[in-house]
Amino acid sequence: MDVLGAQKPGDEGNKNKNKGKTPTKPKRYFAVSTGAPSEQSNVSSNDFSQKQKTKTVVDKQKNESLKQKHKGTKSKRHIADPGGKVKVFDLSSSKKMFQQQKREHYRMKAHHKEVEEDYRKKVDPFPGEAAIPADRLKKYQRGKLTTTKWARSKLAMGEIRKREKKMKAAVKQAARSEYLLTEEAGYLEGDDGTHTTNISQGDIVEAVDITSAQKHFELRLNEFGPYRAQYTRNGRFMLMGGAKGHIAAIDWLTKKLLCEINVMETIHDIQWLHQETMYAVAQKQWTYIYDNQGIELHCLKMVDSALRLEFLPFHFLLASSSSKGYLSWIDVSIGEKVAGHATGLGRLDVMCQNPNNATLCLGHSGGTVTMWSPNVKEPLVKMLCHRHGVRSIAVDPQGKYIATSGIDRKLKIWDIRNYKMLQSYQIGIGASSLAFSQRDMLAVSKGNIVEVYKDCCRQTVTSPYMSHRLPGSVLNVQFCPYEDVLGVGHERGFESLLIPGAGEPNFDALEANPFQSKKQRRQAEVKMLLDKIPADMIHLNDRIGEIDIKTFKQRIELTNSIKTLKPELMDYTPKYKMKGKNKGRKREQRKKGVVEEDQRKAVRREMKKKSDTARGNQHNQHRDSGNVLNRFERTQS
Repeated sequence: MDVLGAQKPGDEGNKNKNKGKTPTKPKRYFAVSTGAPSEQSNVSSNDFSQKQKTKTVVDKQKNESLKQKHKGTKSKRHIADPGGKVKVFDLSSSKKMFQQQKREHYRMKAHHKEVEEDYRKKVDPFPGEAAIPADRLKKYQRGKLTTTKWARSKLAMGEIRKREKKMKAAVKQAARSEYLLTEEAGYLEGDDGTHTTNISQGDIVEAVDITSAQKHFELRLNEFGPYRAQYTRNGRFMLMGGAKGHIAAIDWLTKKLLCEINVMETIHDIQWLHQETMYAVAQKQWTYIYDNQGIELHCLKMVDSALRLEFLPFHFLLASSSSKGYLSWIDVSIGEKVAGHATGLGRLDVMCQNPNNATLCLGHSGGTVTMWSPNVKEPLVKMLCHRHGVRSIAVDPQGKYIATSGIDRKLKIWDIRNYKMLQSYQIGIGASSLAFSQRDMLAVSKGNIVEVYKDCCRQTVTSPYMSHRLPGSVLNVQFCPYEDVLGVGHERGFESLLIPGAGEPNFDALEANPFQSKKQRRQAEVKMLLDKIPADMIHLNDRIGEIDIKTFKQRIELTNSIKTLKPELMDYTPKYKMKGKNKGRKREQRKKGVVEEDQRKAVRREMKKKSDTARGNQHNQHRDSGNVLNRFERTQS
């Protein structure tokens, strides 16, 4: 009888042995049974089981060899996560586990997508831009906006509107970026019963940190004084010039000497140019330009007997005032003279510039202060500030106030916008030098004493903010930009004083960077040349882009008042000519020439008639007067 899947004796042990393992496909055995099992069937079944055991052992050995061969090199699969992470799936694990991990990955991906869509659908509780305080916007305003009322065309009107839109956006951006300014201005405050005037430099050096204490130093130079000092626009480098020919340029923060020379001539003034690579020196006869290695680059013979020098950085103009009363402007980018005016006001040894509009302010021996521009040969403004001669003047960085000191021992503060005196102080001696800081502190030199006044323009002060005595008479003072430092040049050298709260704590790296590299300096120099402002745009009031209505109307009236001669056109028909000379173009040329010649003759006749009439009237007046010399007599009122 045929039996399918018959169970052999002894299989119970194998069944128990394979219990707990992965079930395998059942095997089918075909055997013929006729009652009792025959001997042949037993032999065949035993052989088959022996072969099966041998095969199982061989398979196990193969698996063990494969495991040893691929040990530590499991095949893996990387799937990107929506959050930016990468998940690694082990393919050697079961297929069911891998599918579960894959489903979990896609489920999280869908969840992140839903969260992102929900976030986008949310409504902003504070729509629009954040409000900016009006006082902060006013702080960054640069004059009034240009009106489009007098635009000549729609294209010009559109350009004006675009420019004003950019200016408004720049003001808003500057006001918003003020939150990023982390530095704050310092100040000096005394204890109970102690005034800040009594605090000495030694006390300040002991109280501040090591870096700030190193900014206070003194250079004793007794042989070539008195000295003048000048800082660069970024406040990193300092130039010193002694009256007896000594010149030195140093990096005053690191105390590194750039160059040191002696020109063997009297030095009247020194001035940095647009970068720390060049500087100008007003010597005994001519003005010279040197580089930062002390090498002479130019000799400006057109600028002779100069007493004071000023450099306009945005116009690349070197202004000088001479002992002969001559004022000149030199364009250092092209090496040409832009303008020169003979003031006729005597020796010009007091001069400063207005940083707001680039005009020059001169002080004279008659007590007047004049303001000059290279476009006008006469002073733009002439103010009577003192009863006696003016010793020094200074203008604040915003161009609103001007401080003057005279021989009458008075210090006066004026408002340039309306030319009115705001404050008048009686000081012990006439101030030889004045200087404004970036935060409206005023330094005054009186003999060998330097006093610093705080907020002396807007209100009346009774005592100085700080005071310091030096070993020699002070020649000039200047505040270092972006530092709480005052440089003082005197008879016996130079001294750097610490004045808390004098400098601007935050600087614009695109405008003046104290820590710029050589590459940045070159790029800044190219940018300055590209943004150079012509000298024709130097005016007293900032009215660039506006139309001078009064002058325009006067010009129109003058044009209408002049009566031009318009003779009547003659009726002329050209004569017929042969051989191609009677073509239309030739005929019109002959006609035009004859008509124009007739007009010229008519104009000559009219002009002769007018001149004869005027000559006859003048002859009659002289004949009636009896004496032709009567016209030179003075008329009595």
